[in-house]
Amino acid sequence: ALYEHRIFTEAAIWNINAFDQWGVELGKELATQLSPVVAGKVDASGQDSSTVAIINFMQSVR
Repeated sequence: ALYEHRIFTEAAIWNINAFDQWGVELGKELATQLSPVVAGKVDASGQDSSTVAIINFMQSVR
């Protein structure tokens, strides 16, 4: 709890929101878009090659 309090205090002094995690929000949006693809309900076309490879691997081990 001490670490979180330190971060909060520093953020208040610097007038920033230290808990605004844009990367987490971006990840949620991307996961929402990819969920039907991973479930096999939608084709993976339009995704980059590494994403397609990971999705194909995930579907093969199910």
